[in-house]
Amino acid sequence: MMSIGNFATARPNAAARRSIAFLNLAHGIDHFVLLIYPTVVIGLETVYGRPYSDLIALSSAAFIAFGVFSLPAGWLADRWSRRNMMALFYIGCGVALAAAAFAPNLPVLAVALFALGMFASIYHPVGMAMLIEASQARGRTLAFNGVCGNLGVSLAAGVSALLATWFGWRAAFLAPAALALATGALYLRLVPDDRHRAGGRVATPAVQLNGRAAVVLFGLFIVIALTAGTVFNVLTIALPKIVDERLAERVPLLLAGSVATAVLICGALAQLCVGRLVERFTAHGLFAVITGLGFLGNLWASYADGVPLMIALAIAVAAIYGQVTVNDMVLARYTADAWRGRVYAVRYFLLFVSAGIAIAMISFLHEHGGFAVVLAANATIALAMFLATLGLAVVVGNAEARRAAPQPAK
Repeated sequence: MMSIGNFATARPNAAARRSIAFLNLAHGIDHFVLLIYPTVVIGLETVYGRPYSDLIALSSAAFIAFGVFSLPAGWLADRWSRRNMMALFYIGCGVALAAAAFAPNLPVLAVALFALGMFASIYHPVGMAMLIEASQARGRTLAFNGVCGNLGVSLAAGVSALLATWFGWRAAFLAPAALALATGALYLRLVPDDRHRAGGRVATPAVQLNGRAAVVLFGLFIVIALTAGTVFNVLTIALPKIVDERLAERVPLLLAGSVATAVLICGALAQLCVGRLVERFTAHGLFAVITGLGFLGNLWASYADGVPLMIALAIAVAAIYGQVTVNDMVLARYTADAWRGRVYAVRYFLLFVSAGIAIAMISFLHEHGGFAVVLAANATIALAMFLATLGLAVVVGNAEARRAAPQPAK
């Protein structure tokens, strides 16, 4: 088995490349579908005569399910079949999206959004474990996969706003439902079953840590996952409404979605750059630099307005997406393949359960002080993430130094 230290030079074969292509598409779909509602909700204010703070809270169950169900998804993938779990992701998301499109009222829509969160939770613990295995953790491959996820986020606001404006809000759910169902059928046909491989994966990581370092690293990853998830979700969920309120006094839904999309595309560009940089610099050092930049962007956004606000948000978004690639590489280096699905499950459980915190934070702080207060709170959380990555860089740097040091003769 090739060590992660040599992953950067490995090239996947044809079957692996096919699997990677489906995983890249799945990443885009995963982020796209969860951000449909935060865009169309702006138009639902007039449809249902309810305020934004009430309607945005409706998506809490979806984001909580997105985190909670990642735990059983990672366990099932490692014990049963990663490929079959990904097929369930495609088909389940398609069915849930169709249910949301035909929901007759808000309670049924909430149930459909919960089901969507449950099936969407499969991708990150399962898909990332598959991607690490298929690509041998090549920095550029991981970065491009991250770009695909970012494009899903970026396109969600603009495409959903376009569909809702032209065909009604239900079309914003129905179109991606058809895509997910069709892709799921094709995936089952082209990607072979892998149940026979579940018991034969490597059970030791590329770099082993001593007990104390492992505990500290695990604790820091918990802090990073919670803070990164909160910062990410506040930015992506609230961005269309931030544009609507603070770019101009009144911006049409279509324009708000388009500007939000332009800001989020900065994240895709950042990940392409990071995919190159991570092959030249240490991942843990780059991790700390990127999160430091993210803190500065969030801090600037907390008091900026108009065009400067959009620039500040672009920096914050670029950083929160850029850190994903290096985060995945550091975690993969210290995690055995046999346990990787479960480890990623814990990480993404924390990362996406924090979406519930983000939604509650947006709803409460927006009602009591507007987005100036929301963004100031987000900057504080971004600072905590930066400090945690600094600590991680020290722990990992020491571990790598000990590994590289010559051992005394016996």
